[in-house]
Amino acid sequence: MKFIIRAVDRFCAKHPRFGIPNLMLYIIIGNAVVYLFSMMDRTGLFLDYLYFIPSRIVAGEVWRLITFMFIPKGGNILFVALFLYFYYFIGSTLERTWGSGKFTIYYFAGVMLNIIYGFLVWIITGLPSITIGLDAHYINLSMFFAFATIYPETRVLLFFFIPIKIKWLALLNGLYFLYTFVVARFPLNFMPLIAILNYLIFCGEDLARTLQPMKYRMSRQNMSFRSKAKKAEKQSISSAYKRKCAVCGRTDEDYPNLDFRYCSRCEGYHCFCEDHINNHEHFKE
Repeated sequence: MKFIIRAVDRFCAKHPRFGIPNLMLYIIIGNAVVYLFSMMDRTGLFLDYLYFIPSRIVAGEVWRLITFMFIPKGGNILFVALFLYFYYFIGSTLERTWGSGKFTIYYFAGVMLNIIYGFLVWIITGLPSITIGLDAHYINLSMFFAFATIYPETRVLLFFFIPIKIKWLALLNGLYFLYTFVVARFPLNFMPLIAILNYLIFCGEDLARTLQPMKYRMSRQNMSFRSKAKKAEKQSISSAYKRKCAVCGRTDEDYPNLDFRYCSRCEGYHCFCEDHINNHEHFKE
């Protein structure tokens, strides 16, 4: 999976303007509009024009490749509003963390995986198209896993008044995925697995790093710090200065009486002056 995410990162670096800014806002607005119109339509014809139905797509109704993304999970208006709020909060945070390009690729990769799965089910099993029932429900829920991998200790207000860490919400989300896989009928029971596959492609490496035993992680970090420190010291011999603050840029040549130290909590090898050794944002590689 590493080569895929590396290729995505390189592509986004080379094309900084790629992506749909505020993508999750458009997704949420689309879900809200579809929900309101579906509540007013007692015949069910409105949603019938939006469902992912392979036979009709092949017949020319190609808009269904996109519109199924905007069909919200059924429920009362408070339930739908709560989930749309969380979708927007999680999605917009991931976009700020990854950038619009990477988040756009992440979301539409999940959509594409669902489309491929829907067509495969239709072609292989010959099931009636309407029973496939694809929507973006599990794609949206998979964002909880991505958010919890990056910010596991972040607290959110469940039902707007119960503080809970996002990692525990992700655990509940995982139990819901497992329940769906066990209880739901084919082909709906495999949709959570499709969403998890997309999550693992983009966050599998971060998840593996998070699940490493703390002692092993600290050992590797200390070894890396010591090796990079020795390398930097050797490189600094030929320089006009040996130490330079990574925040203010002051060097030991310009300020010989200034105390310089190295931060072992930063990833990599970074030197700081006495004014910034305890007052800086830790580097993450």
